[in-house]
Amino acid sequence: MAEAHQAVAFQFTVSPDGIDLQLSHEALRQIYLSGLHSWKKKFIRFKNGVMTGVYPGSPTGLMLVVGLYMGRAKYVQADPSLALFTKVGAHLPVSRYMSFENQQVVGGVLVGTGLWVAIFFTMRTSLKWLLSWHGWMYARHGTVPWRTRIWLVLVKIFSGRRNPQLYSFQTSLPQLPLPSVKDTINRYLESARPLMDDEQYLRMEGLAKDFEKGLGPKLQWYLKLKSWWATNYVSDWWEEYIYLRGRGPIMVNSNYYAMVRVRTSIIYNQAARNVIISQTY
Repeated sequence: MAEAHQAVAFQFTVSPDGIDLQLSHEALRQIYLSGLHSWKKKFIRFKNGVMTGVYPGSPTGLMLVVGLYMGRAKYVQADPSLALFTKVGAHLPVSRYMSFENQQVVGGVLVGTGLWVAIFFTMRTSLKWLLSWHGWMYARHGTVPWRTRIWLVLVKIFSGRRNPQLYSFQTSLPQLPLPSVKDTINRYLESARPLMDDEQYLRMEGLAKDFEKGLGPKLQWYLKLKSWWATNYVSDWWEEYIYLRGRGPIMVNSNYYAMVRVRTSIIYNQAARNVIISQTY
């Protein structure tokens, strides 16, 4: 009770003598520290979001590029942009209130920032192409081929000098490939065949053919449009329409799939694989 009494920030009592107001300075101090801690966490999340959004670029790289560009234009008297920063500074909305030198400085900062954005977008695109190569996964165990060595060096170069954070590579991940409707239907029929009898499988084949000729191409077109601007066209729709809206029972923190133990013989019987997975997990 004593701790609960101290936790009250203020309390007042009404008596015949008037209103007695008592303030707890320790409680007010804790409220202030809690608000300060909350704003610090918001600032850290904002800073991490900015650092992750510009990866593999960095604010240090921005200052370096802008400084080198401005120094070369001012002291070497060589402008690789053909006086673009002068034109940009002259066409600013507030250019009439600035001198010619200030217009050049502001225009140079804007052009240097644009050059930095182009550099880190090029590095991000190159890193996405490099991460799309999966040849290192099929190399013989214990050996590192020369192609893998070159790939590692290029990934290190285009990853930048700054140590990546947790979600730094999120925007550099390759896009999820979109399979054709026919391949998807064939894989589904192949996986569902051991779980159906002949009559059910023939009925499912008919439904699959109707889907391939009717609704399938339209849905495939929607997925293709989404795959152009989204790195993963599955995760958000899966989470919203299947994971969250599904009424069936599912374990907490469950994943989309389960994998059999490594270094075991491959089993092509789907029913046997389900038994092994059920026993393992």
